[in-house]
Amino acid sequence: MTDASSSASRPEIGQRVRFRWRKWNGGVHWEHDCVYLGSDRWGDWVGQPAGWVSERPGRQMVTRQACVMLLPPGGEYAYTRNADPNRTQIYIDLAWDVGWRDGEPVGVDMDLDVVKHTERGIYIDDRDEWDEHRVAYGYPLDIVARLEALAVDIEQKVRAGVAPFDEATPAHWLSRLEALHL
Repeated sequence: MTDASSSASRPEIGQRVRFRWRKWNGGVHWEHDCVYLGSDRWGDWVGQPAGWVSERPGRQMVTRQACVMLLPPGGEYAYTRNADPNRTQIYIDLAWDVGWRDGEPVGVDMDLDVVKHTERGIYIDDRDEWDEHRVAYGYPLDIVARLEALAVDIEQKVRAGVAPFDEATPAHWLSRLEALHL
């Protein structure tokens, strides 16, 4: 994995950025209008106030509640914590090369997701897409093994409420996002 985070400096706190996801084959995936919030020991945080746009080819959505996203230095996932009353409280995209390029967050979506939903509980999602794409896109076997193990590890940490997957850590960043009055 290249370290995308080392190739560019961070934007100023409060600066708008566009988080650009791609698929392994280079295809465009989700893009999110965000704002840079800062960093802590877990990594860099961006936020998306209610009313901002997320889109991918063929679909656009406007956020109903704010959310914050953590980009940890390892680049193997992006953690999203949605504000209440969103039923999907936590959504963690397993990824490759999440980091910064030209002052904006980027990453390669690797299909597997760890989700915490108020009704469905905590689970690993999109295994069918993972199985399809790891063959179609030719994911290297070492990456497959690493991300499958990481998904299980993150799922356990979410169940245990271990930081940064606890309540207090993202609450701090949601408060910082709200204080920007965007």
